[in-house]
Amino acid sequence: MKLGIIREGKIPVDKRVALTPEQCVKVSEKFPSVEIFIQKSPLRCYKDSEYAALGFDVVEDVSDCDILMGIKEVPISDLLAKKTYLFFSHTIKKQAYNRDLLISILNNKVKLIDYETLTNTKKERVIAFGRYAGLVGAYNGIRVWGLRNNAFDLKPAHKCFDLEEMKSEFANVKLANIKIVLTGSGRVANGGMEVLDGMGIKKVSPNDLVAKDFDYPVYAQLDMSDYNKRKDGKKFKMQDFFDHPEEYESTFERYTKTADVLIAGAYWDPKAPVLFTREDAKKDSFKIKVIADITCDIDGSIPSTRKPSSIDNPFYDYHVETEQVVPPFTSEKNISVMAVDNLPNELPRDASNAFGNMLIEHVLPELFEEVNTGMIDRANIAAEGKLTEHYQYLSDYVSGKE
Repeated sequence: MKLGIIREGKIPVDKRVALTPEQCVKVSEKFPSVEIFIQKSPLRCYKDSEYAALGFDVVEDVSDCDILMGIKEVPISDLLAKKTYLFFSHTIKKQAYNRDLLISILNNKVKLIDYETLTNTKKERVIAFGRYAGLVGAYNGIRVWGLRNNAFDLKPAHKCFDLEEMKSEFANVKLANIKIVLTGSGRVANGGMEVLDGMGIKKVSPNDLVAKDFDYPVYAQLDMSDYNKRKDGKKFKMQDFFDHPEEYESTFERYTKTADVLIAGAYWDPKAPVLFTREDAKKDSFKIKVIADITCDIDGSIPSTRKPSSIDNPFYDYHVETEQVVPPFTSEKNISVMAVDNLPNELPRDASNAFGNMLIEHVLPELFEEVNTGMIDRANIAAEGKLTEHYQYLSDYVSGKE
Protein backbone atom coordinates (compact mmCIF):
# COMPACT_ATOMS: atom_id res chain seq x y z
CA MET A 1 0.00 0.00 0.00
CA LYS A 2 1.26 3.47 -0.88
CA LEU A 3 0.46 6.39 1.44
CA GLY A 4 0.88 9.94 0.20
CA ILE A 5 1.29 12.91 2.55
CA ILE A 6 -0.16 15.71 0.43
CA ARG A 7 0.67 19.40 0.57
CA GLU A 8 -1.96 21.84 1.78
CA GLY A 9 -3.54 23.82 -1.01
CA LYS A 10 -6.26 25.77 0.76
CA ILE A 11 -5.95 29.53 1.16
CA PRO A 12 -5.17 30.93 3.70
CA VAL A 13 -2.08 28.77 3.98
CA ASP A 14 -1.98 25.95 6.53
CA LYS A 15 1.45 24.70 7.60
CA ARG A 16 0.34 21.59 9.48
CA VAL A 17 0.93 18.02 8.36
CA ALA A 18 -0.67 14.69 9.27
CA LEU A 19 2.65 12.93 10.01
CA THR A 20 6.00 14.46 10.96
CA PRO A 21 9.25 13.02 9.54
CA GLU A 22 9.95 11.05 12.73
CA GLN A 23 6.39 9.73 12.78
CA CYS A 24 6.77 8.53 9.20
CA VAL A 25 9.68 6.41 10.43
CA LYS A 26 7.45 4.96 13.17
CA VAL A 27 4.73 4.15 10.64
CA SER A 28 7.23 2.44 8.33
CA GLU A 29 8.49 0.32 11.22
CA LYS A 30 5.02 -0.51 12.53
CA PHE A 31 3.47 -1.18 9.11
CA PRO A 32 6.31 -2.49 6.89
CA SER A 33 3.97 -3.15 3.95
CA VAL A 34 3.17 0.59 3.68
CA GLU A 35 5.33 2.88 1.52
CA ILE A 36 5.20 6.59 2.34
CA PHE A 37 5.64 9.38 -0.21
CA ILE A 38 5.82 13.09 0.63
CA GLN A 39 4.38 15.59 -1.82
CA LYS A 40 6.65 18.60 -2.26
CA SER A 41 5.61 21.69 -0.30
CA PRO A 42 7.40 25.01 0.21
CA LEU A 43 5.09 25.93 3.09
CA ARG A 44 4.88 22.89 5.36
CA CYS A 45 6.21 23.43 8.91
CA TYR A 46 8.50 20.42 8.38
CA LYS A 47 10.72 20.95 5.36
CA ASP A 48 10.94 18.53 2.45
CA SER A 49 14.61 18.06 3.33
CA GLU A 50 13.67 16.79 6.81
CA TYR A 51 11.67 13.95 5.25
CA ALA A 52 14.32 13.25 2.62
CA ALA A 53 17.01 13.06 5.29
CA LEU A 54 15.14 10.14 6.85
CA GLY A 55 14.91 8.29 3.55
CA PHE A 56 11.45 9.23 2.29
CA ASP A 57 10.80 10.04 -1.36
CA VAL A 58 9.73 13.66 -1.82
CA VAL A 59 7.75 13.85 -5.05
CA GLU A 60 5.53 16.20 -7.01
CA ASP A 61 3.15 13.56 -8.33
CA VAL A 62 1.27 11.41 -5.80
CA SER A 63 -1.20 9.91 -8.27
CA ASP A 64 0.41 6.50 -7.76
CA CYS A 65 -0.57 6.46 -4.08
CA ASP A 66 -3.57 4.51 -2.80
CA ILE A 67 -4.30 6.72 0.23
CA LEU A 68 -3.80 10.48 0.36
CA MET A 69 -3.64 12.21 3.73
CA GLY A 70 -3.85 15.96 4.39
CA ILE A 71 -5.30 18.36 6.94
CA LYS A 72 -7.62 21.01 5.47
CA GLU A 73 -10.03 20.72 2.54
CA VAL A 74 -8.37 19.66 -0.70
CA PRO A 75 -8.98 22.20 -3.50
CA ILE A 76 -11.36 20.79 -6.08
CA SER A 77 -8.78 21.20 -8.83
CA ASP A 78 -6.34 19.01 -6.89
CA LEU A 79 -8.68 16.06 -6.27
CA LEU A 80 -7.54 12.79 -7.82
CA ALA A 81 -10.33 10.49 -8.94
CA LYS A 82 -10.97 7.13 -7.28
CA LYS A 83 -8.50 7.71 -4.45
CA THR A 84 -9.00 7.38 -0.70
CA TYR A 85 -8.57 10.72 1.06
CA LEU A 86 -8.35 11.66 4.72
CA PHE A 87 -8.83 15.32 5.66
CA PHE A 88 -11.19 17.69 7.46
CA SER A 89 -13.89 18.26 4.83
CA HIS A 90 -16.15 20.61 6.84
CA THR A 91 -19.24 19.25 5.13
CA ILE A 92 -21.03 17.26 7.84
CA LYS A 93 -22.85 20.38 9.15
CA LYS A 94 -23.96 21.15 5.57
CA GLN A 95 -21.54 24.06 5.29
CA ALA A 96 -22.64 25.91 2.15
CA TYR A 97 -19.10 26.96 1.20
CA ASN A 98 -18.04 23.31 0.79
CA ARG A 99 -21.06 21.96 -1.08
CA ASP A 100 -19.18 22.05 -4.40
CA LEU A 101 -16.29 20.16 -2.81
CA LEU A 102 -18.54 17.30 -1.73
CA ILE A 103 -20.21 17.24 -5.14
CA SER A 104 -16.80 16.98 -6.78
CA ILE A 105 -15.81 14.17 -4.38
CA LEU A 106 -18.90 12.25 -5.45
CA ASN A 107 -18.36 12.97 -9.14
CA ASN A 108 -14.75 11.77 -8.93
CA LYS A 109 -15.73 8.65 -6.98
CA VAL A 110 -13.38 9.63 -4.16
CA LYS A 111 -13.55 7.69 -0.92
CA LEU A 112 -13.63 10.38 1.76
CA ILE A 113 -12.76 9.65 5.37
CA ASP A 114 -13.27 12.75 7.51
CA TYR A 115 -11.08 13.09 10.61
CA GLU A 116 -13.94 14.79 12.44
CA THR A 117 -16.07 11.65 12.17
CA LEU A 118 -13.48 9.14 13.37
CA THR A 119 -14.91 7.73 16.60
CA ASN A 120 -14.39 4.76 18.89
CA THR A 121 -17.09 2.30 19.89
CA LYS A 122 -18.24 4.76 22.60
CA LYS A 123 -18.88 7.37 19.89
CA GLU A 124 -15.99 9.48 21.19
CA ARG A 125 -13.76 11.33 18.73
CA VAL A 126 -10.28 9.84 18.60
CA ILE A 127 -8.43 12.56 16.71
CA ALA A 128 -8.61 16.33 16.83
CA PHE A 129 -6.65 19.55 17.12
CA GLY A 130 -8.89 20.77 19.95
CA ARG A 131 -6.22 21.19 22.61
CA TYR A 132 -4.14 23.43 20.36
CA ALA A 133 -7.18 25.45 19.30
CA GLY A 134 -7.85 26.02 23.00
CA LEU A 135 -4.24 26.85 23.82
CA VAL A 136 -3.84 29.43 21.07
CA GLY A 137 -7.40 30.75 21.34
CA ALA A 138 -7.12 31.52 25.05
CA TYR A 139 -3.65 33.01 24.55
CA ASN A 140 -5.01 35.25 21.80
CA GLY A 141 -7.93 36.27 23.99
CA ILE A 142 -5.59 37.49 26.72
CA ARG A 143 -3.43 39.14 24.08
CA VAL A 144 -6.49 41.04 22.82
CA TRP A 145 -7.22 42.34 26.32
CA GLY A 146 -3.63 43.52 26.73
CA LEU A 147 -3.63 45.38 23.40
CA ARG A 148 -7.09 46.88 23.87
CA ASN A 149 -6.13 48.24 27.29
CA ASN A 150 -2.53 49.18 26.42
CA ALA A 151 -1.42 46.91 29.25
CA PHE A 152 0.96 44.50 27.50
CA ASP A 153 1.77 43.13 24.05
CA LEU A 154 2.37 39.39 23.90
CA LYS A 155 4.37 37.90 21.06
CA PRO A 156 1.94 36.44 18.50
CA ALA A 157 1.71 32.67 18.86
CA HIS A 158 2.58 32.08 15.21
CA LYS A 159 5.85 33.93 15.70
CA CYS A 160 6.82 31.59 18.52
CA PHE A 161 8.91 28.59 17.45
CA ASP A 162 6.84 26.22 19.53
CA LEU A 163 4.51 25.89 22.52
CA GLU A 164 7.32 26.30 25.02
CA GLU A 165 8.26 29.67 23.60
CA MET A 166 4.60 30.74 23.70
CA LYS A 167 4.42 29.72 27.36
CA SER A 168 7.49 31.82 28.10
CA GLU A 169 5.37 34.85 27.20
CA PHE A 170 3.00 34.19 30.12
CA ALA A 171 5.33 36.09 32.44
CA ASN A 172 4.56 39.29 30.51
CA VAL A 173 0.84 39.17 31.33
CA LYS A 174 -0.29 41.92 33.71
CA LEU A 175 -4.05 41.73 34.16
CA ALA A 176 -6.36 43.96 36.15
CA ASN A 177 -9.00 42.40 38.39
CA ILE A 178 -10.97 41.10 35.45
CA LYS A 179 -13.44 38.24 35.21
CA ILE A 180 -13.20 35.70 32.39
CA VAL A 181 -15.73 33.06 31.35
CA LEU A 182 -14.58 30.01 29.41
CA THR A 183 -17.26 27.82 27.84
CA GLY A 184 -16.83 24.13 27.14
CA SER A 185 -15.67 20.94 28.82
CA GLY A 186 -13.72 19.12 26.09
CA ARG A 187 -10.28 19.32 24.51
CA VAL A 188 -10.68 22.97 23.52
CA ALA A 189 -11.68 24.11 27.00
CA ASN A 190 -8.91 22.03 28.58
CA GLY A 191 -6.39 23.75 26.32
CA GLY A 192 -7.83 27.10 27.32
CA MET A 193 -7.57 26.28 31.02
CA GLU A 194 -3.95 25.20 30.52
CA VAL A 195 -3.17 28.74 29.38
CA LEU A 196 -5.23 30.57 31.99
CA ASP A 197 -3.77 28.42 34.78
CA GLY A 198 -0.28 28.92 33.37
CA MET A 199 -0.79 32.69 33.51
CA GLY A 200 -1.70 32.42 37.19
CA ILE A 201 -5.36 33.34 36.73
CA LYS A 202 -7.36 31.74 39.53
CA LYS A 203 -10.28 29.47 38.69
CA VAL A 204 -13.52 30.07 40.60
CA SER A 205 -16.99 28.58 40.40
CA PRO A 206 -19.55 30.09 38.00
CA ASN A 207 -21.67 31.24 40.94
CA ASP A 208 -18.73 32.89 42.68
CA LEU A 209 -17.71 34.66 39.49
CA VAL A 210 -21.16 36.24 39.33
CA ALA A 211 -21.74 36.88 43.03
CA LYS A 212 -18.33 37.85 44.43
CA ASP A 213 -15.75 40.56 43.90
CA PHE A 214 -12.07 39.72 43.67
CA ASP A 215 -8.90 41.78 43.92
CA TYR A 216 -7.14 39.59 41.34
CA PRO A 217 -8.08 38.19 37.89
CA VAL A 218 -10.31 35.10 37.89
CA TYR A 219 -12.00 32.78 35.43
CA ALA A 220 -14.88 30.32 35.55
CA GLN A 221 -15.35 27.32 33.30
CA LEU A 222 -18.95 26.91 32.18
CA ASP A 223 -20.54 23.74 30.89
CA MET A 224 -23.83 23.87 29.02
CA SER A 225 -25.93 23.47 32.16
CA ASP A 226 -24.45 26.72 33.50
CA TYR A 227 -25.99 28.85 30.73
CA ASN A 228 -28.99 26.91 29.38
CA LYS A 229 -32.29 25.87 30.92
CA ARG A 230 -35.40 24.08 29.73
CA LYS A 231 -38.18 26.39 28.60
CA ASP A 232 -40.73 24.35 30.56
CA GLY A 233 -38.78 24.62 33.81
CA LYS A 234 -37.89 20.95 34.05
CA LYS A 235 -34.45 19.88 35.27
CA PHE A 236 -31.50 20.23 32.86
CA LYS A 237 -30.25 16.90 31.54
CA MET A 238 -27.19 16.89 29.28
CA GLN A 239 -28.35 14.11 26.95
CA ASP A 240 -31.76 15.72 26.63
CA PHE A 241 -30.07 19.00 25.73
CA PHE A 242 -28.09 17.26 22.99
CA ASP A 243 -31.21 15.49 21.72
CA HIS A 244 -33.63 18.44 21.95
CA PRO A 245 -31.63 21.71 22.02
CA GLU A 246 -34.58 23.64 20.64
CA GLU A 247 -36.45 23.06 23.92
CA TYR A 248 -33.91 25.15 25.86
CA GLU A 249 -33.23 28.85 26.32
CA SER A 250 -30.12 30.79 27.28
CA THR A 251 -29.35 32.01 30.79
CA PHE A 252 -26.01 33.48 29.74
CA GLU A 253 -27.12 37.03 30.56
CA ARG A 254 -26.00 36.61 34.16
CA TYR A 255 -22.42 36.39 32.86
CA THR A 256 -22.71 39.25 30.37
CA LYS A 257 -23.45 41.51 33.35
CA THR A 258 -20.31 40.51 35.25
CA ALA A 259 -17.62 39.14 32.91
CA ASP A 260 -15.07 41.23 31.03
CA VAL A 261 -13.77 38.51 28.69
CA LEU A 262 -15.47 35.56 27.00
CA ILE A 263 -13.42 32.65 25.65
CA ALA A 264 -15.83 30.46 23.70
CA GLY A 265 -14.75 26.83 23.39
CA ALA A 266 -18.05 24.92 23.49
CA TYR A 267 -19.59 23.04 20.59
CA TRP A 268 -22.80 24.72 19.39
CA ASP A 269 -25.78 23.14 17.64
CA PRO A 270 -27.65 25.59 15.35
CA LYS A 271 -30.89 24.40 17.00
CA ALA A 272 -29.60 25.43 20.42
CA PRO A 273 -30.06 28.92 21.90
CA VAL A 274 -27.41 31.54 21.23
CA LEU A 275 -25.38 32.82 24.17
CA PHE A 276 -26.69 36.33 23.64
CA THR A 277 -28.37 38.38 20.91
CA ARG A 278 -27.29 41.54 19.14
CA GLU A 279 -29.95 43.38 21.10
CA ASP A 280 -28.51 42.00 24.35
CA ALA A 281 -25.12 43.45 23.41
CA LYS A 282 -26.69 46.92 23.18
CA LYS A 283 -27.87 46.89 26.80
CA ASP A 284 -26.09 49.13 29.28
CA SER A 285 -25.66 46.07 31.52
CA PHE A 286 -23.66 44.17 28.88
CA LYS A 287 -20.09 44.24 30.21
CA ILE A 288 -18.09 41.87 27.97
CA LYS A 289 -15.63 43.79 25.82
CA VAL A 290 -13.29 41.01 24.61
CA ILE A 291 -14.44 37.80 22.93
CA ALA A 292 -12.08 35.05 21.80
CA ASP A 293 -14.38 32.86 19.72
CA ILE A 294 -12.48 29.62 19.29
CA THR A 295 -15.56 27.91 17.82
CA CYS A 296 -15.78 30.55 15.08
CA ASP A 297 -19.37 29.79 14.06
CA ILE A 298 -20.16 32.75 11.83
CA ASP A 299 -23.39 34.43 12.95
CA GLY A 300 -23.80 31.49 15.32
CA SER A 301 -23.97 31.32 19.10
CA ILE A 302 -22.00 34.59 19.39
CA PRO A 303 -23.53 37.26 17.14
CA SER A 304 -20.46 39.52 17.28
CA THR A 305 -18.57 36.89 15.26
CA ARG A 306 -19.52 38.32 11.89
CA LYS A 307 -16.59 36.87 9.95
CA PRO A 308 -13.49 34.74 10.54
CA SER A 309 -10.24 36.56 11.16
CA SER A 310 -6.81 35.41 10.02
CA ILE A 311 -3.53 34.59 11.69
CA ASP A 312 -1.95 37.71 10.17
CA ASN A 313 -4.94 39.90 11.10
CA PRO A 314 -6.48 38.11 14.08
CA PHE A 315 -8.61 40.86 15.61
CA TYR A 316 -11.48 43.13 14.68
CA ASP A 317 -14.04 45.19 16.55
CA TYR A 318 -17.78 44.66 16.54
CA HIS A 319 -19.65 47.96 16.56
CA VAL A 320 -22.53 47.26 18.89
CA GLU A 321 -24.97 49.87 17.52
CA THR A 322 -24.42 49.33 13.79
CA GLU A 323 -23.74 45.57 14.21
CA GLN A 324 -20.87 45.89 11.74
CA VAL A 325 -17.21 44.90 11.71
CA VAL A 326 -14.81 47.82 12.17
CA PRO A 327 -11.03 48.07 12.69
CA PRO A 328 -9.78 46.76 16.06
CA PHE A 329 -9.45 48.92 19.15
CA THR A 330 -11.17 51.96 17.64
CA SER A 331 -13.62 52.61 20.47
CA GLU A 332 -14.10 51.53 24.06
CA LYS A 333 -17.78 50.97 23.24
CA ASN A 334 -16.94 48.23 20.72
CA ILE A 335 -16.43 44.54 21.43
CA SER A 336 -12.99 43.34 20.37
CA VAL A 337 -13.18 39.94 18.66
CA MET A 338 -10.66 37.19 17.93
CA ALA A 339 -12.13 34.66 15.49
CA VAL A 340 -9.20 32.92 13.79
CA ASP A 341 -10.61 29.77 12.18
CA ASN A 342 -7.38 27.76 12.01
CA LEU A 343 -5.84 28.43 15.42
CA PRO A 344 -3.71 25.23 15.66
CA ASN A 345 -1.83 26.45 12.60
CA GLU A 346 -0.22 29.08 14.82
CA LEU A 347 1.76 26.27 16.51
CA PRO A 348 2.03 23.92 13.53
CA ARG A 349 4.96 21.76 14.65
CA ASP A 350 3.50 20.97 18.08
CA ALA A 351 -0.02 20.53 16.72
CA SER A 352 1.16 18.25 13.90
CA ASN A 353 3.15 16.10 16.28
CA ALA A 354 0.20 15.63 18.63
CA PHE A 355 -2.14 14.91 15.72
CA GLY A 356 0.22 12.36 14.18
CA ASN A 357 0.55 10.50 17.48
CA MET A 358 -3.24 10.14 17.64
CA LEU A 359 -3.30 8.94 14.04
CA ILE A 360 -0.69 6.26 14.70
CA GLU A 361 -2.34 5.04 17.89
CA HIS A 362 -6.01 5.08 16.96
CA VAL A 363 -6.53 5.34 13.21
CA LEU A 364 -3.77 3.74 11.17
CA PRO A 365 -4.27 0.21 12.58
CA GLU A 366 -7.87 0.46 11.36
CA LEU A 367 -6.96 2.13 8.09
CA PHE A 368 -4.41 -0.56 7.26
CA GLU A 369 -6.89 -3.27 8.32
CA GLU A 370 -4.90 -4.72 11.20
CA VAL A 371 -7.94 -4.26 13.43
CA ASN A 372 -11.58 -3.45 12.65
CA THR A 373 -13.98 -1.84 15.09
CA GLY A 374 -16.00 -0.16 12.35
CA MET A 375 -14.19 3.15 12.85
CA ILE A 376 -13.35 3.67 9.19
CA ASP A 377 -16.84 2.74 8.02
CA ARG A 378 -18.37 5.21 10.47
CA ALA A 379 -16.09 7.98 9.19
CA ASN A 380 -16.50 7.20 5.49
CA ILE A 381 -18.70 9.95 4.05
CA ALA A 382 -18.56 9.03 0.37
CA ALA A 383 -17.50 6.09 -1.77
CA GLU A 384 -18.01 5.00 -5.38
CA GLY A 385 -19.77 8.22 -6.22
CA LYS A 386 -22.41 7.91 -3.50
CA LEU A 387 -22.99 9.08 0.04
CA THR A 388 -22.58 6.21 2.48
CA GLU A 389 -25.39 5.00 4.72
CA HIS A 390 -24.46 7.14 7.74
CA TYR A 391 -24.38 10.34 5.66
CA GLN A 392 -27.52 10.08 3.59
CA TYR A 393 -28.80 13.11 5.49
CA LEU A 394 -26.46 15.17 3.28
CA SER A 395 -28.43 14.27 0.12
CA ASP A 396 -30.51 17.47 0.03
CA TYR A 397 -27.40 19.49 0.85
CA VAL A 398 -25.60 17.98 -2.15
CA SER A 399 -28.58 18.47 -4.46
CA GLY A 400 -28.92 22.11 -3.46
CA LYS A 401 -32.31 21.72 -1.76
CA GLU A 402 -30.82 22.94 1.54
